[in-house]
Parts: sequence; C-alpha cells; structure tokens
Amino acid sequence: MTAQAAHSAMTAGERRAAVSLAGIFSMRMLGLFMILPVFTLHSDELRGATPALMGFAIGAYGMTQALLQIPFGLLSDRLGRKPVIAVGLLLFAAGSVLAAVSDDIYTMIAARALQGSGAIAAAIMALAADLTREEHRTKAMAIIGMSIGLSFSVALVAGPVFDHWLGLSGIFWLTALMALAGIGILYLLVPQPVISRVHRDAEPVPAQFMSVLRDTQLLRLDYGILSLHMILTASFVALPLVLRDRLGLPIAHHWWIYLPVLLLAVAAMVPFVIQAEKRRRMKQVFVGAVLTLVLAELGLAEWGDSLAGVAISLFVFYVGFNVLEATLPSLISKMAPPDSKGTAMGFYSSSQFLGAFLGGTLGGVLLGHFGEVGVFLFCALVALLWALVASSMKQPRYLMSRLVAVGEVDAESARRLAQRFTTVRGVAEAVVIAEEGVAYLKVDGHALDEAALEKVAENPV
Repeated sequence: MTAQAAHSAMTAGERRAAVSLAGIFSMRMLGLFMILPVFTLHSDELRGATPALMGFAIGAYGMTQALLQIPFGLLSDRLGRKPVIAVGLLLFAAGSVLAAVSDDIYTMIAARALQGSGAIAAAIMALAADLTREEHRTKAMAIIGMSIGLSFSVALVAGPVFDHWLGLSGIFWLTALMALAGIGILYLLVPQPVISRVHRDAEPVPAQFMSVLRDTQLLRLDYGILSLHMILTASFVALPLVLRDRLGLPIAHHWWIYLPVLLLAVAAMVPFVIQAEKRRRMKQVFVGAVLTLVLAELGLAEWGDSLAGVAISLFVFYVGFNVLEATLPSLISKMAPPDSKGTAMGFYSSSQFLGAFLGGTLGGVLLGHFGEVGVFLFCALVALLWALVASSMKQPRYLMSRLVAVGEVDAESARRLAQRFTTVRGVAEAVVIAEEGVAYLKVDGHALDEAALEKVAENPV
C-alpha cells in the first residue's frame, strides 16, 4: 500500500470507533422504534388509556429528546463524552424498565419521557469526531447514519415478531438490556479519545445558534424533518389498528406487510437518489418525494379496507420517506455555512424529535375523534403544506463539506489561509478556525483541484 493510500484509508481504531458507536446508536434507536408498529394495539392493557393518551405516550420520548439533545452535547464538552453517553444510556434503560412494569397510561407516559431524556445523539457524534481524523469524519458519520436507517427498517419487522413472542413489556425489557449492552460497548470497544474538543462539523456551537435560526433555507429543512416524523409517528398511531381490526391480520403477521414493502421501497428509492445527487435535480426529486407522501396517505385513507390497497399505499409512502430521509441531511450539509454544520444538524435533529412528539400527540387526538381515516387525512394535509414550503426552497449548490487539518496558526494567518483556499479551483467557501487548526471548506467535488488544495494545506503560512 502506498503512503498516500494509507493516509486515505481509515485506521483500525477509526473503523472500530465508527462501527462500535454505530452499534450503540442503532441499538438505542431499535429499542425506540420497535414499539412503533405495536404500541396502540395494547391500549386495553393500560388503565386509563384513551387514544389521545396512547398517542401522547408514543410521542413523549420525542419531547424530552428535542429539549435535551443539544444540552447533552454541550455537557459532553465539559464532563467528557463517555460519562455523558453512559448516563444517557442509563436513563434510557431506567425508562425502559419503568415502561416494562407500567400498568397504567400515566406511568407509561412518564416512562417514555424518561427514555427520551437520555438524549445522547449529539454526544455520540462529538465522540466520533474526537476519534476520527478530519479527512475521515464524513465516513464515520455516514456509518452511524446508515445504522440509524437500518435500525428503523429492522424495528418495523422485529416489533410485531417480538411482540408476539414477548409481549409489550418484554420489548421494553429487551430494550433495557440493549441499553446496558451499549454501555459495555462504550467502555470495552470504543477507544478513549486522546483529546476532546469542539468540532464545528459535528456538534452545536452556542455562538452560532442565532445565525442558524435566522437562516430561512435551514429553517425550511427543519420544518421538513419535523413534518416527516410527525407524519410517520401519526401514521403508526393508526396503521397497526387498520391491519388488525379492518384487515383482520394477526399482530404476529404484520411483518408480512412491512418486510416486502420496505425491501421493495429501498430498491425503488435508489434511482431517485441518483437523480437528485448525480443528475443535480435535488429540488425536483425532493418536492416530488413530499408529494408521494400526500398520495400515500390519501391511499391509506381511501383503501384501508383492502390489503392490496394498504400494501401499495405503504410502498409509495416508504419510497417517499426513504428518499426524504436520505436527501434532507444532504441538503443541510449543502446549505449550512462550512463551519456551522454541527449547529445546523443539532437543530435539525431536535426538530425531528419534536415532530415525533407532535405526531404521536395529534395522531392520538385525531384517532379518538375521527378514527384512522382522520389521522391519514391529517397526515396528507401536513405533507401538502410541506410541499408548498419546499417548493419555495432555493436550488441547492451541489457542494460537499470538507475538513482539512492546517496545524497551529494565529488569527491573522487563519484569515489569509481562508482566502488562499478560496483561490483553489472547486473551493466555494472556506473558514479557518485558528484555535482548532482546522479549515472548514465547501467544495465542488467534480471541479476540485486536489493537488492545489493539498499544496495550500501543506504550506498554511
């Protein structure tokens, strides 16, 4: 292997850090998602349960996640990554145990809120940044991101199966065990960082909060992820009831619908993502995917008594959902200033969890008053409003984030170095942070002059 190839490859330690952190993240998300396709089917087991309170219980974790995710990330800068992540996993395990022994809806709501209070996403991303070099950080984040998507797909299939084997309380006990296993992975497999510092590409920076919140393009994307997870969570307040009560499908067989639909949808999304990224039709594909959610929700409302109709509508839904889950983070990366990606992603993630809270809460209220059809029509309306907001979005610049280590420089040298980077063909924006010794760049990958970029990086002064 050449020296250049060795430099371009992740080290064994970096790969171990990325994979083990992805394992922690995915096990936690698996535990949260597994109850989604089965929870409302157990309302008769919880004293005092109503459709509205069941929906609130589904979404309660999102409320505490949205409130605490950024504070947990900032706390990890002061107290250390691993202690904060461990405490978050313990809170998640405690909430899971409380949920497992709950026999009334109010205790269940408290348990779900406690589960969500272990908001460790930002701390995990910060630890991943501590353990990877700048040139490999995007790969590490991609590995973690893929694990989240995979855990969602696995959870939809595994939820009904484990519910049949273990019951709802058994799923929560399993979730608690996975959280404790996550602590073991954290201390046994995740390397200890040599130094922890703020990484502007991976975690929120308080000084950037106002500028990010004033960015209307980023706010459109925050509104988008809020709407997407509102629609997802509200749909699953009603969908399990449709499968069981209107189609007569036993809970243990619900995966018969979810598994083929998910597999076909993942395959069908690929051409659309290629069109968005490679053919540079991001806005057209994005708005089109939002509109497919409208069609899917209308299909669920109209064809809820037909197994084929529900399956087709779910397929359309998951094609749109998967495309949007893939393109929204890409759009954040393209539109955020080069040194504000971490802050932009922090508010984006908080918006996602807020959407889950609103979706569960509003979905439960609508289910109690208007039935399953009312929930699906509400989701169609949310998607239609989102399409109108998305249509006003600017065409994104097809730029990628790039980090370059430049070593120790003073403030004046950092300013001059940023100007030098922008003279390199393919570099659209550059910010050099002197105290970090890192250049945050936005580059056009097709036009970038790698040799010139490397030359500037190797001679920063």
